[in-house]
Amino acid sequence: MIFAPVVRRAAYATRLPMSDLALQRFLRAALARPAAAPGCSAAQDEKAITLQLDVPGLAREQLDITIDGAVVRVRSVDGAPRQVQRAWELPEAINAAASGAKLEHGVLTLTLAKLAPVNRATHLTIQ
Repeated sequence: MIFAPVVRRAAYATRLPMSDLALQRFLRAALARPAAAPGCSAAQDEKAITLQLDVPGLAREQLDITIDGAVVRVRSVDGAPRQVQRAWELPEAINAAASGAKLEHGVLTLTLAKLAPVNRATHLTIQ
């Protein structure tokens, strides 16, 4: 006598319980959008990206803001009463000359102008 394992397959596709589907939808939505850091918010329109960061207890002279292409860094200088270090990598390059920063009531607002795309195509004359 020979024994062989028998594999049974359902004639219909098995369905996940509703709790599993709800968990999958939640995880898909949570992983699709990045979580904002506490005390930080961001908004954008066609021309600029606006970042707001809570920095209570710091003065204008105690903050250092640098823009390098699409990376924006905010940090407190040495000797500041509170240490802050944040960095954002934005989807588009930033025009540093047209951007601005404002500090009011402990809230730093960065208005970062998007860099307009440059057409680098050149026309050649035929000789």
